[in-house]
Amino acid sequence: MRLRLAMGLLAALVFTAVSPLVDAADTARIVLVAGRPSHGPGDHEFNAGCKLLAKCLAKIPGVEPVFVAGGWPKDEKVFEGARSIVFFMDGGGGHPMIQGKRLETLKGLMDKGVGLVCLHYAVEVPKGKPGDAFLDWIGGYYESGFSTNPHWTAHFTRLPEHPITRGVGPFSIKDEWYFNIRFRPDLKGVEPILSAKPSDETRKGVSASPRGPYKHILEASGREEILAWAVEREGGGRGFGFTGAHTHKNWGNDDFRKLVLNAILWTAKVDVPPSGAASSVTPDELEQNLDPKK
Repeated sequence: MRLRLAMGLLAALVFTAVSPLVDAADTARIVLVAGRPSHGPGDHEFNAGCKLLAKCLAKIPGVEPVFVAGGWPKDEKVFEGARSIVFFMDGGGGHPMIQGKRLETLKGLMDKGVGLVCLHYAVEVPKGKPGDAFLDWIGGYYESGFSTNPHWTAHFTRLPEHPITRGVGPFSIKDEWYFNIRFRPDLKGVEPILSAKPSDETRKGVSASPRGPYKHILEASGREEILAWAVEREGGGRGFGFTGAHTHKNWGNDDFRKLVLNAILWTAKVDVPPSGAASSVTPDELEQNLDPKK
């Protein structure tokens, strides 16, 4: 009897040492909001992309990802208790984040220090009140007629020292990388995370929509452009803007994916591991949850 009790106590101690329970209050709730189907097969796969990120985040101790499909959630209570919110959806004038009183809803969350991540098209909003809000919350936004969106291969030869870049090595990848983003004046508080130099041919905007060339884009020939960035808001919240992810298969690139996962954790104020967020994605997983498109 005593031997059984001693063995049970030892087993309990071993379990506690190798499998610590995470207190619910310490769990980082991260809400990922996917937009409605957009573009052709393999592009703007918001549903599949968010589910893939959520699957990766679910394997990180202390993180609770919550997936929302179809754009703005029908029940805004899903945002309650969120440490960070990720939006991956179509933007512009029809951006789900700016309809009705949603900017006010988001402002209330931002004022509480909730993190905000906008991926690809979700960084585009009209100038004026929506643009000003994005300047405050994530430090910059895509401004139609000022920014541009060609498809090109960006070479990231060096990365800054930041929690978001932990474990991320230099990489090159083709995507619809937006640039000439409208940032805060003098980049106040903006930390460039990914920067690359578009070629003069890329600057002509042959693959951009609307088509180039734009005079001010051409005149910036040779300038390095910021394609992903981070901010820490005065109220304590954090924001991250990422212009890539038009092409779904790019989530299969370990460095591309790790950088975004790191950024999501950082905005949720979760410590990013020294080697970055560990994850793996198989070719089969990339084919899962794709929207039915013609």
